[in-house]
Amino acid sequence: MAASAPKHDVFQAIADPTRRELLRLLGEREMPVTVISNHFPMSRTAVSKHLRVLSEAGLVKEQKVGRETRYSLQPEPLLELKQWLSYYERFWENKLAALKCFVETEQTEASAKPGPRLVEKPASAE
Repeated sequence: MAASAPKHDVFQAIADPTRRELLRLLGEREMPVTVISNHFPMSRTAVSKHLRVLSEAGLVKEQKVGRETRYSLQPEPLLELKQWLSYYERFWENKLAALKCFVETEQTEASAKPGPRLVEKPASAE
């Protein structure tokens, strides 16, 4: 039997800032939900719902250890996101290169133009 498709894709899973913060935390180390929930101003149930979305997208792995469930980051699905973003990176690079060229040209032209000079007035004798 083939594995079923995830209920949430990576893009849906990381759309929420809380879930992005959960991924950051779990990137540091494996944690139980009790420890994770201490980092957020929400109930443990709410944190568990966010973890479930991440798990359904394949970004988080649940492992039962004794009476607690520990969560760990599974970064492999993030490769899909990286590949998608890499396509658009070339547009950012082109825009940044054009901006750099524009700024450097403006600075060169501004330094070459003769402009008003500051002339100090002699101090008047009183």
